[in-house]
Amino acid sequence: MRFAPIAWLLLFCISFLQAQDYERIDATIELYPNRFNSAEELSAFITRDFQTDEEKVRAMYTWIIHNVAYEPDEYKKFNFNFKNYRERNQKEEKTRKKVIARTLQEGIAVCEGYAMLFERLCELQGISNYLVRGDIKTHFDDIGRPFRKTHMWNVVFIDNQPFLFDATWGAGKYRGKFIKEPSYFYYKTPPELFGNTHYPHQGEDTFLDPSFTRQVFADMPLIIAQNVTLQHIQRQKEGVISSQKEDGLIPFSVAVDGVDKVSYSYSMGKEVKDIEVARGETLEFTVPIELGGENLLIYFNDKPALGYKIK
Repeated sequence: MRFAPIAWLLLFCISFLQAQDYERIDATIELYPNRFNSAEELSAFITRDFQTDEEKVRAMYTWIIHNVAYEPDEYKKFNFNFKNYRERNQKEEKTRKKVIARTLQEGIAVCEGYAMLFERLCELQGISNYLVRGDIKTHFDDIGRPFRKTHMWNVVFIDNQPFLFDATWGAGKYRGKFIKEPSYFYYKTPPELFGNTHYPHQGEDTFLDPSFTRQVFADMPLIIAQNVTLQHIQRQKEGVISSQKEDGLIPFSVAVDGVDKVSYSYSMGKEVKDIEVARGETLEFTVPIELGGENLLIYFNDKPALGYKIK
């Protein structure tokens, strides 16, 4: 136990130095052009300025999320129904090159453009990586529906360890138009948090226990809070809740850290109402079922945290 303070000091120093290095990388990328003619041209800049794989991957991700806007009309430009993303045939490779060039030159893309550019930059730097095609969960209608391959992201190996990246979601969000909000939440995202919203076509690409299946992903609620996982939810793990409750109450139990500084509320319609919570090792609370309510949204500190369908 006497060595614990030294261990904590080392961990703090490593985290501090990494944060400082990230600041240097991000500041360097701000000086880069916002358009390039080719991936090779951007890769040459990265080779010049950075040494380690970690630095290079951070630089790639940073450039992409700051300089590429999501534009759904790009789906009209190309046929993205590729058959095999790991072993492309000649026709698919030709399309990939066109997608990457357009992403770099025009600064617009859909998820395939973000992911394929990231993949190509890693290839040029000799960094092992691959594309992942899979499903996402963002709306109430996604709860319980069949699996769809609607999104693309990346697995990149750094120091022989696989990490999950989604540069599309890291760049911002689309609400009728692209809203630029660069974020590093989807940079080396822990699998248990990535799995709140993403499920791959091949289950092993979750990097989670095999018990986390497509069906579990489909049936789980919307988990919006970035500090909550399915494992934290002890009651109401499934996203569809029956409205036929004898007492008209829905019981919840959620194990979340830092509960003392959090306020809780819910909405089953337009009005947001406070929740009385028993605080301990878990949050214990009930939500009354409202007549005609179809969707239940639970808030932590006035921010959406969990979403359910009421049937």
